[in-house]
Amino acid sequence: MTPKDAVPPCPILIVEDDPAILELLEEELQEAGHATLGAASAEEALATLSHSPVALVISDVRLPGMSGLALLEQLRTENSTLGFIVITAFGTIDQAVEALKLGADDFLTKPLDLENVREAVFRVLEHRRLAERFQRDAPPGHFHGIVGGSEPMQALFHDAARLAKSDAPILVLGESGTGKELLARAIHAESPRAEGPFVAVNCASIPGELMESEFFGHVKGAFTGASDHRQGLFQSARGGSLFLDEIGEMSPELQAKLLRALQEKTVRPVGGEREEPVDVRIIAATHRDLEQAIETGHFRSDLFYRLETFSLRIPPLREREGDLERLITALIDKHADAQQKRIEGIEPAALQALLAYGYPGNVRELENAIMRAVTLADSGEIRHADLPERLREQAQASRRESGEVVAGSLAPSTPQQAWPSLEEVEKRYIRKVLDATGGNKRRTADILGIARRTLYRRLDDG
Repeated sequence: MTPKDAVPPCPILIVEDDPAILELLEEELQEAGHATLGAASAEEALATLSHSPVALVISDVRLPGMSGLALLEQLRTENSTLGFIVITAFGTIDQAVEALKLGADDFLTKPLDLENVREAVFRVLEHRRLAERFQRDAPPGHFHGIVGGSEPMQALFHDAARLAKSDAPILVLGESGTGKELLARAIHAESPRAEGPFVAVNCASIPGELMESEFFGHVKGAFTGASDHRQGLFQSARGGSLFLDEIGEMSPELQAKLLRALQEKTVRPVGGEREEPVDVRIIAATHRDLEQAIETGHFRSDLFYRLETFSLRIPPLREREGDLERLITALIDKHADAQQKRIEGIEPAALQALLAYGYPGNVRELENAIMRAVTLADSGEIRHADLPERLREQAQASRRESGEVVAGSLAPSTPQQAWPSLEEVEKRYIRKVLDATGGNKRRTADILGIARRTLYRRLDDG
C-alpha cells in the first residue's frame, strides 16, 4: 500500500499564484482521490474557506498581497486542527523554520518533488485521522479531545453532552483563547448530526457587504460579479452544524435575517425569489457581553434570547485549578507527535515557568508556548530557554517576589519558618510532576530523567 492510498480522500485547498505549479499539484492530488480547490492568493483562500471547509491547506510562502505565513497565522488562530503545508523556495529554510513556529505541519521546497508531496500529504492527513480517533477514544478527563479534569470543566462536559442531543441553538461564551470552537466541534461530534458537515465561520472576518451572500448564497446576476449561482453557509451545513464564531460582530440587518432563518428554517438567496428549506443546527460563540451590546443597540434582544435559551460558558484557564498540568502534558504529546519529535523530558525550570505563568490568552496562549518549545527543543528535552520570553520573565519575577525555591508551596511564608530539606523538596517535586502526568509513572520518570525503578523507590520512601 502506497502512502497516497493509505488515507481516505479529503478536500484540499492549494494556494499558489503560479498556474503551472497549481495545476501540477491539483493533478497529483486528484490522482490520489482527493478533491482539490485552488486559490491564487491568501485573500482568495480565506474567501474559499469561509464556505468550503477543507482538511488540508497547501500554500506557497510568497503570494501577492498577504503572505502564506500570514495566512497560516490567521488560520491557526481560528482552527488549530486544520492541516497546513508550506511551500518555500529552495534556500529559504529560515522561512520554513518560521512556518513551523507558527504551526505549519510540514514544508516542501521548490523545485517540488512529487514523491515528497505525496509523503507530506500522507503524514499530515494520517496525523489528523489519528487525532480524530484519539478524540473518540479519549481517556477520562477528556471530552472529544478537550482536556479538563477540574470541577468546572467536568460540569461543562456534562452540560455539553446533554445539550448535544437537542437540536436547539446553543450560545458558547468565554474569553478569547478558551477553546469555543473546540467545544462547538465536540458538541457536533456528540450529537445525532455527527455524520453531517461541521461548517465554521468567523463573523468578524466577513466584510459587512458580503455577509448576506456568504450566509444565504446568491443567484446568478444578483449583483455585479455574481456570474454563477452560489450556495451559502446554511446550504453547505445542511444536515450538520453551523458554527458562528464572534456572532457579536454580525450586523443588525443580518441578525434579523438570521433570526428569521432560525424561526422558519428557510433562507432566501440574494436575488432569489423563493425560500429554500435548510436543516442546520446553530452553535454561536462570542467573547463579548451581548447584554451590554443590546443596551447600546448593537445586538438584537430577540436573537439573543433565541440563542441564549441554552448557553455554555467556558471558564478561563485561571479558574481551572488542576487542569494546567494535564494540559501541559497533553499539548507536549500533541505537538511532539505532530512534528515527529521525541520529547523525553522537560527541565524543572521550564516546567515551573509554565506552571507559574498567568496565561491571559488562556489555552491558546499555552498551546502556542508549548508548540514553540517543542519546535525549538533540539536535545529531546524542553528547556527554559525554549519558552517565550514574556513567560520566562513573568515566572522569574514571580519567584523573586515570593522567594520560591522550586514551587510556590515550597517557600516559607515568613523568615521564622524552617526551609524544607532538599529531600523534602525532591519528594514534593516528584509528586507535582506525577500529578501533572495524571499518575503516568513512565512519563514522570522520563520528565525527571530517572529510571522507573528509581522513581518507584523514591515514591516508596515518601
